[in-house]
Amino acid sequence: MTTSSDFRAIALALDGTTEAPHFDRQAFKVARTYATLAADGLTANLKLTSDEQEFKAMLAPEAFVPIDNGWGRQGWTTAILARLSAEELKAALEMAYAHALPKVKTRKRTKTTGG
Repeated sequence: MTTSSDFRAIALALDGTTEAPHFDRQAFKVARTYATLAADGLTANLKLTSDEQEFKAMLAPEAFVPIDNGWGRQGWTTAILARLSAEELKAALEMAYAHALPKVKTRKRTKTTGG
């Protein structure tokens, strides 16, 4: 069973995460927002891939519920904090966090021809 304090501590321990108000919630982001915490502290929304969302909802339907709108179709998933262990919450936050990291820019290599 986790709480909003657990959520906040785990999220803010992820390198580069900042917290800021987001409408009636608190948003947690690095390059992009990856999670929001409800004002009542009972639930959080996490940005997962569609496959991750499906897996989490299948594995623990009492704890993970896809949001029932366009945001949910983009992978946003509600986590019911009281139904998660600290380990489950940490794993889900780390999963969402990984998708929000800055994209690494790679330099294109070009062929050079001589002669």
